[in-house]
Amino acid sequence: MSKRRKKKTSILKQKFTLKMQKKLVMLFMLVLLAFAGLIGRITYINASSGEEYAKVVLDQQQYVSRTIPFKRGDILDTNGTKLATSERVYNIILDAKVLASDKKKSADHIAATKEALQTCFEIDPGTVDTILVEKPESRYSILKKRADYDSVQEFYKLEEDDDDIRGIWMEEDYVRKYPYNNLACDVLGFSVNGDVGLAGLEASYNDTLNGTDGREYGYQNADLTTTRTVKEAQNGNTVVMTLDANLQSIVEKHLSAFNEEHRNEAQEGAGFKNGAVIMMDPNTGAVLAMASLPDFDLNNPRDLSRYYTEEQLEALSSDEKLELLNSLWRNFCVSDTYEPGSTIKPFTIATGLENGALTGNESYTCNGSLHVGDYDIQCISYERGGHGAQNLRQVMENSCNVALMEIGMAIGVEEFIKYQHIFGFGEYSGIDLPGDVSAASLMFTEDTMRVTELATCAFGQSFNVSMVQLATGFCSLINGGNYYRPRMVRQIQDAGGNVVETIDPVLEKKTISVSTCETIKNYMYNVVENGSGKDAQVEGYDVGGKTGTAEKLPRGENKNVVSFIGYAPQDNPEVVIYVVIDEPNVPEQWRSSGIVSKLAGDIMAEAFPYLNITKRGE
Repeated sequence: MSKRRKKKTSILKQKFTLKMQKKLVMLFMLVLLAFAGLIGRITYINASSGEEYAKVVLDQQQYVSRTIPFKRGDILDTNGTKLATSERVYNIILDAKVLASDKKKSADHIAATKEALQTCFEIDPGTVDTILVEKPESRYSILKKRADYDSVQEFYKLEEDDDDIRGIWMEEDYVRKYPYNNLACDVLGFSVNGDVGLAGLEASYNDTLNGTDGREYGYQNADLTTTRTVKEAQNGNTVVMTLDANLQSIVEKHLSAFNEEHRNEAQEGAGFKNGAVIMMDPNTGAVLAMASLPDFDLNNPRDLSRYYTEEQLEALSSDEKLELLNSLWRNFCVSDTYEPGSTIKPFTIATGLENGALTGNESYTCNGSLHVGDYDIQCISYERGGHGAQNLRQVMENSCNVALMEIGMAIGVEEFIKYQHIFGFGEYSGIDLPGDVSAASLMFTEDTMRVTELATCAFGQSFNVSMVQLATGFCSLINGGNYYRPRMVRQIQDAGGNVVETIDPVLEKKTISVSTCETIKNYMYNVVENGSGKDAQVEGYDVGGKTGTAEKLPRGENKNVVSFIGYAPQDNPEVVIYVVIDEPNVPEQWRSSGIVSKLAGDIMAEAFPYLNITKRGE
């Protein structure tokens, strides 16, 4: 080491004396004491006044949380036409604290905001003033619900052009809409309280149509900067029906025209008490159309003004109005039962052929009535002395009650009841609609059916069915004996249109043999060609079917259910139609099966070309 460097080190040692070292240690200790004191003070404040200071901080940091509603799934017809959908709407929300936060310019902000709200949404300025006075710190006050998209866009444009508009935000929501109003109302049903299905497919597929709400969380600071965490809503699935909206329109048009044609103000106005039509694919159980009158507007289902005057409605109690509404919303095709009348005769003859009670070579003599038990039970030919001698084909053509009673007794109670259940009578149909009824309580058992009941049941009186029961059983009569479960839905799609479930036809049982099916079809073809169903003929098509007339209880009051059930083409049937008119507004209801056959023929004449049903000779 050089002499100069040694000298410099000696000087530094002399300057950094022991006294200076002591002062440095004391300074260090003072700093440590200061830090210790600060930590102690913070601990004391946190223990004694922590909540108070936390409230001051949180007052500058507004917590926000809102529900993000899901979109309920659509209901589509088989071709993809939307028959039920959810349209986006908006709730108009006022943040009073934001609107009045700038004290210097709050008057300008309030005036501009009130003017924009009145212009776009017709919101009374006084509503805003009331909130600002009564709830000046409120961050969420609903000014209007279900504002439409166009109004909201108009407001956004004003807000963009005028910086003084503030404190308003839009909360998204959805409202259920039915673009075709009353079309297929009984099938679709409607929802209440947003997403609760009350009737029809809206009810039976409620869980499928509904999704899951999302949520937005976050903190909003005093400078209105918000940090958000969003959990997106999961929208509901879409239900695709077997029903064809175009075919449904055809059916409803003709049913309404029939109602108007037979309207008579002297006889309570309407053309019938109830009128309904079902069209099905007999080879799959798919319902192609299902309609009934009276109907209702799905967008305003509680409106009774179409059927009752204002004075009549005012006189009704709440319970009475609810009873009327429930009756209006009830699906006649699924939930109402009635005696089927002569439409049951093909089933009775098929039962006899199937279990060996009939060979097909039988002959009968009808003198207009038959003595059974303690009663003389009349045939429809009673007034003219009976049908005379008839074979089985003529029995069906002429709808002879006498012959059917004899056939019923030949079958016997046990076998008759057995085949009633094989054909689905007294059983739930299994259709995917609410209100499916079994009518089991209106059926006889082996213990309760006597010879008189057997005779009357054989021609369609003394027991009840629903339309969907009879139509489904009838499909098996003409398709070779295959009983398919009736269904309204063929597919479920997710919100993006991807298929998540395919609902295939369900073959539940075998009812009759192919040979019995062909025999019954030949008989029913002659009913339309030569018998009671001639008014159901459609030019260019081979149609088979059967008419029905059932006298309602109490007997003797000229109240009847008249009907026609048919199919086309004769070979390999492609469609079934069932028309029921409950109490047609005509003088002699029991003679009115012809007008119902004509109604069926009118529907088929327009529907068959649309459905591309095979024509005669093709």
